[in-house]
Amino acid sequence: MNVRNELRRGFAPLVLGLATASFAAGALSAELPKRKPGLWEVTIHMEGSPEMGPMQQCIDQNTDDLMQQRAKQGKSDCSVMNATAAGNKFTVHSVCKVEGSTATTDGVFEGAFDSGYKGTMKTRFSPPLHGMSESNVTQEARWLGPCKPGQKPGDVIMDMGKVNVNEMMKDPKMQEMMKKQQQQR
Repeated sequence: MNVRNELRRGFAPLVLGLATASFAAGALSAELPKRKPGLWEVTIHMEGSPEMGPMQQCIDQNTDDLMQQRAKQGKSDCSVMNATAAGNKFTVHSVCKVEGSTATTDGVFEGAFDSGYKGTMKTRFSPPLHGMSESNVTQEARWLGPCKPGQKPGDVIMDMGKVNVNEMMKDPKMQEMMKKQQQQR
């Protein structure tokens, strides 16, 4: 079995989750800026989880649009979705139903979406979701330049291999899995 297939089956939800987390601010409001096209290095740390190291994302405008469309599909389960911008600081607040739990998320993203930004998100789950009552995520992203030769928009490169998020999101099996997750909420 090759690494790509293993990533698709075993790590696809993780990659999708990490990629979606990197767009949390953008998913809340069309007014928030989209990232500059090219190669981004993104480091995400979730308190209590092992470090994965930085990942690289080759993006274009369509990649951000696709991620935002997928994130917006979950809006129907949210009673509150607020985003405010002041200069290079974006504050987000949401209250959403997730698998029978109410997830209240507050986040702050600071920086420029054409060169680099940092963010923190704190989510509280009531009742706890899969035994977790709180999640704290920090993220740092920086633009590295144009995508490298051989890379295409949607590619996510991690220590364990490469996955193309655009292709993965269009894959009928992934769409079916996401549809089932939506129905479980």
